[in-house]
Amino acid sequence: MAKALNLAMDDAMAEDEKVLLMGEDIGTLGGVFRVTQGLKQTYGAQRVMDTPLGEAGIVGTAIGLALRGYRPVCEIQFDGFVFPAFNQITSQLAKIRARSGGHLSLPVVVRIPDGGNIGSIEHHSESPEALFAHTAGLRVMTPSTPQDAYSMLREAISSDDPVIFLEPKRRYWLKGEVDRRITADTQRAQIVREGRDLTLAAYGPLVPVALAAAQAAQEDGRSIEVLDLRSISPLDVDAVAASVHKTGRLVIAHEAPSFGGIGGELAAQIAQRCFYALEAPVLRVGGYHMPYPVAAVEGDYLPDIDRLLEAFDRSFAY
Repeated sequence: MAKALNLAMDDAMAEDEKVLLMGEDIGTLGGVFRVTQGLKQTYGAQRVMDTPLGEAGIVGTAIGLALRGYRPVCEIQFDGFVFPAFNQITSQLAKIRARSGGHLSLPVVVRIPDGGNIGSIEHHSESPEALFAHTAGLRVMTPSTPQDAYSMLREAISSDDPVIFLEPKRRYWLKGEVDRRITADTQRAQIVREGRDLTLAAYGPLVPVALAAAQAAQEDGRSIEVLDLRSISPLDVDAVAASVHKTGRLVIAHEAPSFGGIGGELAAQIAQRCFYALEAPVLRVGGYHMPYPVAAVEGDYLPDIDRLLEAFDRSFAY
C-alpha cells in the first residue's frame, strides 16, 4: 500500500506541475513510513518540501498555496499530531468555498497515517475520522487495499474539495496488484464479499479483519456480506441500506471508539431507512471510550475477529 500511495503521488506530480508535497521529513527521509521516498530526488525540493514541525503552519501554508492555484498534498506524520492543525482544517480549509459563495476552492489533500496496531506510543495510534466527518466542507476517505490506495489518492488530488485522506498505517505493508488505469468512485461503498445472512460494514484498517471474520463465520454456516465503506464523509448509506434489505442484520466495525463514532451515525440512518427490514438491532464493534492504550494491551482494545464473531452471535440471537 505504501508503494501504491507513492506511485499515485508520482503520477499526479508528473501530470500536473501544480501538485506539490509538504510535510515533516517527507523529502530527504521519504517520510516516517517511506511513503514519499524518492519523490524529492525526482521533483526537487521546491515540490517536495520538508517543513518545520508545525502542523498548523503546514495546513495554513497549503491553504495559501491552494488559493494561488496549486494542489498541495500535506502529510501529517502521525494521526495524533493533526490536532495543532485542527483549527486551520475546520475553521478555514473546510469553510472557504461556502464563505466565498462558491467562488473559491481549496484543492488540498491532508494525508494522515491512521489507526493502531503497530505497537507505538501515545499520539501515534489515533482514529480521528469522526471529528473531521462532523465538519461540513471536508471529504473524508480511507482505502483498505493497494489498488484503492492508488485510485482513491489520485481522485483526492484531482478533487477541488479539501480531502482528509486517512491511510491505515498497519496496512502500509499489505500487498496487492495495482492497475493505474482503474479509477475510483470514492463516494461509493464496495461489496468485497457477498452474503445473505448479515451485513458487516467496515472501512480502512478493519476491512481485512472483517473479511477474516466473515470467512470464520462461514464455517458455522453463516453467510456474511462485507461492505468496505471507503468514504466516511459522505457516507454511502444507499449501499448499506440495499445490503441490509437483503440480509436483515447489520454490524458496523471501526477502530475508533464506538461512542460518538461513525458507526453511530450509520446505525441511526439505517434504523430510519430499514426499520421494517431489520431482524435485529444494529450493532457496533469499536474501540473503547478511553485514551488509546499502551502497546502491550492494544490488542485488547482493538476490534478483532473474536469480537466480530461475538457480535454476529448477538445479532443472530434475535
